Amino acid sequence: MSVATASATAADPATEVPQDQVVVLFGATGDLAKRKLLPGMFHLAQVGLMPERFRIVGTARNAIEVDEFRELAREAVEASGRRSLDGEAWQRFAESLRFVGVGDGFAGLGEEVDAAREELGGDPGLLFYLSLPPRAAAGTVEQIGELGLGRGARVITEKPFGTDLASARELNSLLHSVFDENCIYRIDHYLGREAVQNLLALRFANGMFEPVWNRNHIDHIQIDIPETLSIEMRGSFYEQTGAFRDMVVTHLFQVLGFVAMEPPISLEPKALGIEREKVFDSMTPLSPDDVVRGQYAGYRDEEGVAEDSDTETFVAVKALVDNWRWEGVPFYLRSGKRMAQNRHLLTVAFKQPPRRMFPLDCDQIAESFGHDHLTFELGDPGSISASFLAKVPGPRMQLGEAHMRFSYADNFGGQEQSLDPYERLIHDVMLGDRTLFTSSEAIERLWEISTPVLEDPPAAITYEPGSWGPAESDALIAPRRWHLPSDHV
Repeated sequence: MSVATASATAADPATEVPQDQVVVLFGATGDLAKRKLLPGMFHLAQVGLMPERFRIVGTARNAIEVDEFRELAREAVEASGRRSLDGEAWQRFAESLRFVGVGDGFAGLGEEVDAAREELGGDPGLLFYLSLPPRAAAGTVEQIGELGLGRGARVITEKPFGTDLASARELNSLLHSVFDENCIYRIDHYLGREAVQNLLALRFANGMFEPVWNRNHIDHIQIDIPETLSIEMRGSFYEQTGAFRDMVVTHLFQVLGFVAMEPPISLEPKALGIEREKVFDSMTPLSPDDVVRGQYAGYRDEEGVAEDSDTETFVAVKALVDNWRWEGVPFYLRSGKRMAQNRHLLTVAFKQPPRRMFPLDCDQIAESFGHDHLTFELGDPGSISASFLAKVPGPRMQLGEAHMRFSYADNFGGQEQSLDPYERLIHDVMLGDRTLFTSSEAIERLWEISTPVLEDPPAAITYEPGSWGPAESDALIAPRRWHLPSDHV
């Protein structure tokens, strides 16, 4: 496939620099902070996307000296492999770091925030990043409120955004008691991927796609995120969530919103949010009969897992969007641990032609091939491929599979200036851009349509590690079939 190479980098459109900022990083010595957040903010500083003047106040229950925190940050940046630690950029970043322990109370944190604001001068923004388990995050929000630091401040919260409708409402109520809704950023790193955002560009910037993006031309849509990894020492967490809560209500439904939304009146965050939420409002409540739950053999032997656990490590869902555009078009969602391959796929399968006009053997090839389709590889750096039938060269009419592929890496060059999902989303928050963040109403709606499955879940079916999950997931999609990652090479 021939695609003109563009000279722009991913960071070019994001050159807007946020206002001066004090960032309070809760859980600053934890795994996420070391793997993603500290290296990510350093990379933003390197490419000129952090504020001109900023302070990062790390905090955790156990106090450490600021020099220890700076060394922890240095080691985290070096381990990330994002970019080299050049002296000037690192020196400026290290000087921005502060640390305060909160194990004995939050008074010291309030003093540290006041001091950081005074150092910056003027009227800097204040951002809280809650890199904490749900229970600890709730207590922290209450303490922020008691300190009076929530007014006008922004807050980033990690998933899960509740575990059912009641807990989601309780969490939202707590957040709203301290922060304004438009200052609450529920981060889903999956939506920070370039390839996910490219769905908007493909649909609304190209005249060839939007006219066929509807029930008249599309047979079904698949969103498929198989993972080869196990639960990785997260038994206690997974027992409380499972694949449905962990992946479907957050990542997969959110991607579905981008795929199914109507054209917004503009690309402004409010307009985009309205159209995505209309999709969620149009989704019919899930039926337990349209869900397959699976559990990989050996899961019950993992640390922190109950001996008789029925928690699912695999889930497949048939979802429907009950509106004019998508009437009768099923959306098939699938995700699981310990599966055959690790992929992040969106497949748009188009309808068969209304009339067969090729020889019988060609029809048989068409049947085995399935529907012609567009496949989006949503992993980084991402790609888009078209799979269809074409004539095989030769004297007779014979059909064969054909593919065209666009690759970000091949067509947009190196990735040095690109942002990883967390970096992109943190930068958006500092700018106040809510495009890739969801609202309390949307979160509660997604839990609402999930309630029938949560209240009456089908039993989890054992599947072998390295497989594609329970055979029942094939029956769920029949007579269609899953477009497996290996089909899209």
